[in-house]
Amino acid sequence: MTKKIKIFLLVLVTALGLAGAGIWYAAANVDPAQLTQLLSSTVKANTGRNLKIAGPIKLSFFPNLAVSADQVSLSNAAWASNPNMVDVQNIALMIKWLPLLSKKIEVDSIALNGVILTLQSNKAGVGNWVLTPPAVQSAPGVSGGSSNTEPSASANDASGNMISLENMTVNHAQITYQGDNASKQTYEVSHFSLIKSDGKTNIELNASSLKRILAVKGQVTSIPKIMKEWGVSPLNVNLDLEVSLNGKTLELKGDVEKDPNALTKVNLVLNSKAFDVEPLAGGAVLASSNGQIPAVPAKTKGDGKYFFSDNPLPFSLLPQATGSLTINIDQLNIPGYAPLKTLKGLLQFKGDEIAVSQLTFQMGNGQAQLQGNISKFQGSNPILLTKGYASNFTLENVLASANSNSKVSGGDMKVAFDLKGSGTSLHQLLSRSNGKVQISIGQAKMPSNLLNNAGDFVLTLLDAANPLRKKTSETVLECAVAYLPITQGQVNIANSVGAQTDRLNVVLAGTINLETEAVNLNIYPNEKSGLTTGLDLANLVKLQGTLLQPKTGINQAGVVNSALSIGLGFLTGGATIVAENAKSMTSKGQPCRDALHPWSDIYPGAN
Repeated sequence: MTKKIKIFLLVLVTALGLAGAGIWYAAANVDPAQLTQLLSSTVKANTGRNLKIAGPIKLSFFPNLAVSADQVSLSNAAWASNPNMVDVQNIALMIKWLPLLSKKIEVDSIALNGVILTLQSNKAGVGNWVLTPPAVQSAPGVSGGSSNTEPSASANDASGNMISLENMTVNHAQITYQGDNASKQTYEVSHFSLIKSDGKTNIELNASSLKRILAVKGQVTSIPKIMKEWGVSPLNVNLDLEVSLNGKTLELKGDVEKDPNALTKVNLVLNSKAFDVEPLAGGAVLASSNGQIPAVPAKTKGDGKYFFSDNPLPFSLLPQATGSLTINIDQLNIPGYAPLKTLKGLLQFKGDEIAVSQLTFQMGNGQAQLQGNISKFQGSNPILLTKGYASNFTLENVLASANSNSKVSGGDMKVAFDLKGSGTSLHQLLSRSNGKVQISIGQAKMPSNLLNNAGDFVLTLLDAANPLRKKTSETVLECAVAYLPITQGQVNIANSVGAQTDRLNVVLAGTINLETEAVNLNIYPNEKSGLTTGLDLANLVKLQGTLLQPKTGINQAGVVNSALSIGLGFLTGGATIVAENAKSMTSKGQPCRDALHPWSDIYPGAN
């Protein structure tokens, strides 16, 4: 054995001896009570919350300091309903040795078992998960403004004790979320893990709620880095995640750039073979939030005043950001409707404006293309522009999606619209709208009572327009067209709504005021034979009242004209009545053709 090797072995044995002695000394002198106090003070300094350990603490010392404790809790925000935000049956920590020499704690890994996590947001939308160190909390009695008070040295030292959490596993957890409306949602988490890997964090989640089974896996920018820099300094978060809901998978890839002095910038892509629409709602809000949940406007007491609700729409949930979101979903399932297939689109975020560029999809054999823009949505008067065109749909397929027992057959459909409105509710948007809408339906067979549950306005309109509806169990629709031009919330119908059945032609003319919802529609139903032996004056009606409370009245002009015909009929033995009916059939014999306008006038390129 050479002299160099002997020296090396001697040094190695000495080092091991010293290490062993150090571990023995630590084991003999580390006081669990002091360690508990150090953990509690560190958590308090970084979160403003109290950490309590009620159960026994177990220690091991190699290769890192391992701490295991039972019955651990973290206190809640002062305004929250529960005293604790987190309760844990057992927690195991792996703590690095060297930082302890400076009375700092760096946690290499944490394992939690039997977790009860209670999340809650208050009226301002602030969540109890926003953990604020005492040094940056507002002093009692101070609201608004900025403070020039410098943090104390001890506060600065405490902030330097930031817990560095790189690895985490959670098993058997229950998460409850309660919003300001007091309703609760509960989620069961069987497994959750965050594992450090090449400067990033691998994520794995398996959870369930009611009949939903959720799984998430993938990789993001280092979670400790996100926790340390989010909202503090410029940060780029890379996402490569796969979200699975009830076995249907969605891929989310891209970047989120968070700068505390600028709007969040997103460049994300959604790809999926098949997915459900519910988890997509509100997802973009998280990218632009700072732990706050925008409050959904409450319902107003006057909601029942209008047919179209005057309740504020949740525009506050829309994110203020820059960048884009690209959507490629082969099949998007919507409860109560046929799935949307080949859904493709691009959302562009421009601060207080979101533009939807050429969103396209298929439903059954039909195709649709939509464009839209919403701006000033954080203000008191959001502006909404939307236009679209859909063709090759059938009434049969649309109704069957909502009601599998529907007995409608046929009914080729086309829809086009080009609208602009402003306001915070559906009623305001329509009452201030300008544009045009056109709908056409081809030949179809349907039960005469199909729309009996469609509401008072539809039922009153059907009874007035088709007096033969109650005399037969089936209606054979040959066609129907509605062209609705809107100017400053006023719908002007100049014989631009027409329908033809196997027995009847119907034409509508008049106005609908979308601000007051006042209805003034003259209805002209005509039997197709035109050879009745007399005129039924009950059919010479107009629809009055409001959309919410419609009523029928007398079409006085129609009554006068028909009365003249009847008077002449007495003198001519009925020949005048036949002539008037024949004239009516000639002048209003093609209601659908006369009502239809060129599709390209509404949506460029449509035919």
